[in-house]
Amino acid sequence: MNPQRGSPEDDIGRRAQRLKKARENPGVSPLRGLGAFGMIGWSIAVPTVGGAFLGLWLDRNMPQDFSWVIALILGGVVVGGFIAWAWIGRESREEEDDHDNR
Repeated sequence: MNPQRGSPEDDIGRRAQRLKKARENPGVSPLRGLGAFGMIGWSIAVPTVGGAFLGLWLDRNMPQDFSWVIALILGGVVVGGFIAWAWIGRESREEEDDHDNR
């Protein structure tokens, strides 16, 4: 028997423990990153498009010296950026909590 290795029973036990741990904690799916990009994109796109439509309506009904469309598109981008930033922060905190609980 090799002095550096344990008995075959110990070897089988270690392999079983590794398989059990891998089954209980499968890790992060590669599609999770794609979902995160989608969520970030939607959180920026929806307020931006909403601002554009509201700006068009305001330009027709309450004309000003400035363009409501441009102002509200920029506002939508800013609001969407804050929403995306908050979502990323929440997800990273949850991921850290999950990692700490393991």
